[in-house]
Amino acid sequence: MTSYIHASPYCAGRAAFDTLVVYLSWLRLEALMSDFSTLSEFESFYSVLEDNMKTYMLPTACLMFALCLSSCSPKGKAVTMDAPEESTEMNTEATPAEASGETPSTDGKVLRHAVFFSFKEEATEEQVDTIVAAFRNLPNKIEEIIDFQWGVNNSPEGKNDGFTHCFLLTFKDEAGREVYLPHPAHKEFGSTLGGLNDQVFVIDYWGTASEPMEKELKHAVFFKFKDDADPAAVKSVEEAFAALPSKIDVIKRFEWGTNNSPERHSAGFTHCFMGSFDSEEGRETYLPHADHKAFVQVLLPVLDKVRVMDFWAEGKLEE
Repeated sequence: MTSYIHASPYCAGRAAFDTLVVYLSWLRLEALMSDFSTLSEFESFYSVLEDNMKTYMLPTACLMFALCLSSCSPKGKAVTMDAPEESTEMNTEATPAEASGETPSTDGKVLRHAVFFSFKEEATEEQVDTIVAAFRNLPNKIEEIIDFQWGVNNSPEGKNDGFTHCFLLTFKDEAGREVYLPHPAHKEFGSTLGGLNDQVFVIDYWGTASEPMEKELKHAVFFKFKDDADPAAVKSVEEAFAALPSKIDVIKRFEWGTNNSPERHSAGFTHCFMGSFDSEEGRETYLPHADHKAFVQVLLPVLDKVRVMDFWAEGKLEE
């Protein structure tokens, strides 16, 4: 929120106001210390006090009122004031595309909503199962969810930061997401969580619509780049990762995008790369592959942090 204040008039008015406060305080003290022996002495003192209030209070009050009105003007010196964060954790960080002024094309794309949970130690297996079932049932209540996949992390890389449960929702467009977030069924699911989740991680990105695989081991990779990373170097990482499916044939599906979530659960991660294998053997071939290792060398100079979650994709809860 930005408030505009004319610095010089404001300072002058404030000085006049402070002077008046000091003067009136002195008059009050004088009255308390005075020993009025007659009614006429009291009336004389009160008359002086009344005259001074009329002389100074009214003009100062008018001046302060005028300054309040002027503070609404867009002219003058801007003073930035931080607004309190919304409980919905709205994301205010610009994506790389937004920072460069580019608008990514969404033609032929679908909007992915990737959500990851870790649960508190006291959460029982039964409680977690209830939460998962409630999440899996959301597509039956919110028609804007056009696809739903979920699974439990099984990545051998140890870069999941404690996250165990993975959910990937798909919307046709941003309008679908706008219906989903405040939807009563979504809010009801939030109540089902009951504070049992320890962490939540959310990344939204534009993906590519595709037919479901018979068996799909999803490999979700998220990057947070260094603050001083050269945009050209980040672009080289994007291109190098996107080239891997043409070099490593065990990658059966691949899509990537930059975060555009309106929530603030991204932890500073900006890029999502979502690959798919049809078996664990495919992943075992991919990880030590020479082309994958060459890509890592392109990545490391600009990488701040990485998260990786793998899961066998299961569908929504059948009605």
